[in-house]
Amino acid sequence: MTHPLTAFPRLPLGHWPTPLDDCPRLAAALGVSRLLVKRDDVSGLGVGGNKLRKLEFLLGSAVADGVEQVITFGALQTNHGRQTAAACARLGLRCDLVLTRAVPRSGEAYERSGNMALHRVFGANIHLCADEHEVAEKLRELTADAAEHDRTAITIPVGGSNATGVLGYVSATAELLTQLDAAGITPDRVVVPVGSAGTAAGVALGLDGRSIRLDAACVSHTADESRADITRLATDTAALLGAPEPALATLHTDDRAVGPGYGIPTPDVWAALALFARTEGITLDPVYTGKAAAYLVAAARSGEIGQAETIVFLHTGGLPGLFAYAPEVAVEFGG
Repeated sequence: MTHPLTAFPRLPLGHWPTPLDDCPRLAAALGVSRLLVKRDDVSGLGVGGNKLRKLEFLLGSAVADGVEQVITFGALQTNHGRQTAAACARLGLRCDLVLTRAVPRSGEAYERSGNMALHRVFGANIHLCADEHEVAEKLRELTADAAEHDRTAITIPVGGSNATGVLGYVSATAELLTQLDAAGITPDRVVVPVGSAGTAAGVALGLDGRSIRLDAACVSHTADESRADITRLATDTAALLGAPEPALATLHTDDRAVGPGYGIPTPDVWAALALFARTEGITLDPVYTGKAAAYLVAAARSGEIGQAETIVFLHTGGLPGLFAYAPEVAVEFGG
């Protein structure tokens, strides 16, 4: 039988399957039976990361429709923007990044290093906006300019999180389950960061009907807001696939690691980042995976995660963002 995902245009952008690493030293440090890390941080193009899976479908659809210009949105240090810029460079598309100062940070590192440097390296047109009003005005300008110059343009939402983008993580979850089945492993839970919710929604839909708990660790919104976003996106994507509305019975959202807000790391985030780095040589970022790891550490050490459990941690990437926090890195780790 033809897989339903094959009905959708898709462009190869990443290196699949990504590794599924067994991490015994990290598992021992957490006091759990087994911990595996799904390495979507090493997915290839544009320094890798989870957005490539979404962009395969989003840009696949765009190219099929003759699109020449891609407009998308995010904070200054957006991983999605960086990967979109890289993918557009590969495909010969114009890329416009409309970026807002969503995180209360300034300074040379945050404003010029990390993803901000790579946006420019990949050739994106960067439009800095102070607030959502300026974003709306800039979008009107870009849309009018595209029409004036007879360029077909599309907009992609923050994080690539719509039903078409979610298909990327429906596919990724099938890939993960194939790897687990081949290794004879049945995990008790999967841990994933949740921001714009597209990645978590794809995993939730891919796991729907299985007895594997999905822990969606919030990085910006409340647990209730994140659950609503995941449910909406998973439901929209199921409809796109012609599948029944998902039950999402094993989905749990947790916002204990959010701290003061999006893009603001806490001491627990830095401690979790150090733990991954110093047990397994795995680099997290302080915005997404660091917060998901902080949740994982807290839940394991409190006993909420049982000692006999097998856990999969979905590493969504974000390495360049770490360099945007260079002053904090120096304080936390010496230098």
